[in-house]
Amino acid sequence: MKAALPILALAALALGGCGASTGLSPAKGDKLPVAPYGATATPTPNQLLTPDSQARPQRSDELLTQSQERRSDEFDLPPSR
Repeated sequence: MKAALPILALAALALGGCGASTGLSPAKGDKLPVAPYGATATPTPNQLLTPDSQARPQRSDELLTQSQERRSDEFDLPPSR
């Protein structure tokens, strides 16, 4: 068990060094995806990797400041037999 710990640590360091250290770009001979319908220009790789507000909505922490009575619901009927 004690001999496996240094081997696992070495493997973790080796796998940690596999990350890319340069910016992303398309492979040689490939092009970026075509511009979306209605767009005036093709987005850059950084623009494609940045999520928009629909993909990552902001959190809403608005507290209830006023208590309001609910209006009656005409469709909230008991089950029929």
